[in-house]
Amino acid sequence: MKLYFVGLILIPIVLLILPSNFFDNGQTICLSVLLFDQECPGCGMTRGIQHLLHLDFLKASEFNKISFIVLPLLIYLWFIEVKRTRKYLKN
Repeated sequence: MKLYFVGLILIPIVLLILPSNFFDNGQTICLSVLLFDQECPGCGMTRGIQHLLHLDFLKASEFNKISFIVLPLLIYLWFIEVKRTRKYLKN
């Protein structure tokens, strides 16, 4: 459980250290694109959130406008999980 907590803390730090364009290139893993050649509502979410973390709002909106809603929700859920894990480790 301690390793889980360390990973929980390190993942956001690593994402902030990586350059904003780290995920911009490469093959997609979206099944909608691979099978039907059509983007789904989640396409570009990872790239959009990575650009939002680096405060590149224009590029984030180009990748996926929904990332402006998803990132605050992810941050909220991350804080809840950190708090829950920390409480579990204290007991």
